Amino acid sequence: MDQIAPQTNMQTNMPDFTLRFASVQDVDTILFFIKELAKYENMENEVVATAENLCESLFEKRQAEVVLAEYLDKPVGFMLFFHNYSTFLGQPGIYLEDLFLLPEVRKMGFGKTCLSILARLAVERNCGRVEWSCLDWNTPSRNFYKSLGSESKDEWIGYRLSGQALIDLAEHS
Repeated sequence: MDQIAPQTNMQTNMPDFTLRFASVQDVDTILFFIKELAKYENMENEVVATAENLCESLFEKRQAEVVLAEYLDKPVGFMLFFHNYSTFLGQPGIYLEDLFLLPEVRKMGFGKTCLSILARLAVERNCGRVEWSCLDWNTPSRNFYKSLGSESKDEWIGYRLSGQALIDLAEHS
């Protein structure tokens, strides 16, 4: 499952709208979009990412991939995703951590195009599914995702270990 080389443009059917894999030179743009997403989700105080740790995790260790969305040659959004694995399917999947588009380009079909490209990438990489989470209050996004044929997985409850709880459990063993 090879990653596509950075700067590879992905073909879209929309004039003036392009998607491309981010490179290390895009790290400030990526951080900008992360902060804009945090504002939208009312979680600004939770962003501790820096350009330095993004460079390391995204471009040195390649722990996730980023696709930048550009309209009229200007960055307007991003997708950040990574591979996971389904034991039930016996094949990898893609987990979409973030999809964000600036407010001024929403409702232009770019979100659907982004997810379509991600779905195509999943098929090319022989992934069995693409998954993501959405905040329960984000009705516009939830309605959009349902319109694409996605299903909400309401029977699953997400859990997270972080901060001191993560450290405490790590020291338990």
